[in-house]
Amino acid sequence: MSQHIVFLDRDSVRTEVHRPSFKHTYKEYSNTLSDQVVSRLQHATIVIICKISLNEKMLAQLPKLKLIAIAATGYDCIDILACQRYGIAVINIRNYATHAVPEHVFMMVLALRRNLLLYRQDVEDGMWQKSEHFCFLGHSINDLFGSTIGIIGEGETGKGTAKIARAFGMHVLFSDHASPKKKNVKLTSFEQILIKSDVISLHCPLTTTTRDLIGINELRKMKRNVLLINTARGGLVNEEALIHALDEGLIAGAGFDVITNEPPTNDHPLLRVSRSNFILTPHIAWASDEALRILATQLISNIEAWVAGNQYNLIV
Repeated sequence: MSQHIVFLDRDSVRTEVHRPSFKHTYKEYSNTLSDQVVSRLQHATIVIICKISLNEKMLAQLPKLKLIAIAATGYDCIDILACQRYGIAVINIRNYATHAVPEHVFMMVLALRRNLLLYRQDVEDGMWQKSEHFCFLGHSINDLFGSTIGIIGEGETGKGTAKIARAFGMHVLFSDHASPKKKNVKLTSFEQILIKSDVISLHCPLTTTTRDLIGINELRKMKRNVLLINTARGGLVNEEALIHALDEGLIAGAGFDVITNEPPTNDHPLLRVSRSNFILTPHIAWASDEALRILATQLISNIEAWVAGNQYNLIV
């Protein structure tokens, strides 16, 4: 049987993607709006998406669709229960950004911990040039050595973040949570993570139980010197609560690579936060050239394995 493959948001994967080896037809679109999904997938047996939403109403109109291949790890954009009802398999990408995401985490941690943005601005404003000394020490600088990082999520990016943290001489705590849990990882209660950590880094999926995982009550329990880093999913942190915490000095700073609505509208509240202790990047932590090449290879390997009858990286 020849498969008909449709890639709905090809431009979201900025690298070469080779075609599967089995017999197939192929169509790709640079991007797809929600009202275009059903018409573009009428004849598809396999769809490739990165962040396009597929809800039950759409899936009910696609009787030929048999496989959703996600060019990402997270699958919160898909109605998984509907896929189960309609017999649609779902596969995702795993363990491809194990260096890219942790490195992005520490790019933000170091910039915030050592006040990089303020010092860069000082040089641009001519403050160093006016200094009476060889250096201009206008802002606090803090080492990571000896501090504690709390990691929420002990998957591959969480463990990769822990590896870098230990190299800096940090104490590493992994947050306890509902099952499933990784073996051979010592877990600490979520409450103690909030209380003890100098840096908190999120590496968990967005689910009904993790949405608004961190709100104002959790932020109030944190140390005043804590840095909150989110490279996982928008929605894990209540954004209004985050802004309040930054304004009131409840936390020392935050670095976010994700927000609730992506891409954001111009009036998104986090876009209006103009503070030296807040860094917002446009969901790029995963997208190093090296990680993208791994993703593209695994994407097609996943599809080929499913067509051959093998269950590899299968969610449903």
